[in-house]
Amino acid sequence: MFIAAAAALLVTLVLALTRAILGPTVFDRLQAANTVGTAAMLMLAVLGFLTGRPEFLDLALVYGLLNIVGTIAVLKFFRYGDLGEPGEQGEPHA
Repeated sequence: MFIAAAAALLVTLVLALTRAILGPTVFDRLQAANTVGTAAMLMLAVLGFLTGRPEFLDLALVYGLLNIVGTIAVLKFFRYGDLGEPGEQGEPHA
């Protein structure tokens, strides 16, 4: 059953990579990249289960969190043009 899940995730990865390459807009490519990240996270979890290495689940969780943070950063960059407020000159950093 888990081998079938791994095969389905590989098909999902191929389809998402195709969308990332052919996507007509930046947001289609971003969604495809997010899908690739999610599928890779699930693949890590399934691979960890198949090989009997539960530490792969920890890696999958960290990868999923990085995927979320990266997606939010890219969306913020495309909406505002930068990733943060530059602040005023001479204002001390707290």
